[in-house]
Amino acid sequence: MPPPRKVTSAGYAGSLERLAWTVASLGAFVALWGLVAWYAGSRHLPGPIDVVNVLAREAASGELWKHLWITLVRVTLAFTVAMFIGAAIGLAVGVNRTADKFFDSWLILLLNLPALVIIALCYVWFGTTEATAVTAVAINKIPNVAVQMREGARALSKDLAEMAEMYGFGWWRTLRHVTIPQLAPFFAAAARSGLALVWKIVLVVEALGGHPTGVGHQIHTAFGNFDVPMILAYALAFIIVIQIVEFGVLQPLQARVNKWRR
Repeated sequence: MPPPRKVTSAGYAGSLERLAWTVASLGAFVALWGLVAWYAGSRHLPGPIDVVNVLAREAASGELWKHLWITLVRVTLAFTVAMFIGAAIGLAVGVNRTADKFFDSWLILLLNLPALVIIALCYVWFGTTEATAVTAVAINKIPNVAVQMREGARALSKDLAEMAEMYGFGWWRTLRHVTIPQLAPFFAAAARSGLALVWKIVLVVEALGGHPTGVGHQIHTAFGNFDVPMILAYALAFIIVIQIVEFGVLQPLQARVNKWRR
């Protein structure tokens, strides 16, 4: 039976209200930024117009798109590796109490190991290659995914598992209709938090590793030249890309996998 029309209208109105608040909030931020920059009158605090001009110049030259694409590829690879390895580890320790007790200290150690240390060690041990950059970022994210998926495995309903066994679902139908729906919200939450962490670490890796391409390289070069508008322009460009992924892919995905919950 289709939902009542008034529910759909209420949802649409709610979306419009959230959009209006978002636009108003960002508009206020930009206005405040411009006002502070105008009052300061310093080249180290450019206004929004100066940053947008640099952004337009870099886009017109093609440099912006080249570096954005390269960084996005690195983020995608590191994110994918971290999500699948972290999820596998989390599920393995979550369903096995002995493994959970034994490896819990390992996860805590890796969670508290600074990202800078992992990046430095990876470059010293394996060299400044693309594979090293992706590996360093993935290692930083794997423990976070593992912990979240471990909590998901711990929260699996024994009642639902017993029901599936009683009705003869079999392992495949149980996995598809019972286990995965319960784990999906945890996976989606790990993905949302993971993306925010991964892209930030990728920029650090690009800056520290001496890579000749990428947003992190451009920001590092601009930092050496004290070019604040360039720093803010590239940072803003990649933030926009990540926000498009967040609002266009991850949030709808999380809303969809949570629909079965009441």
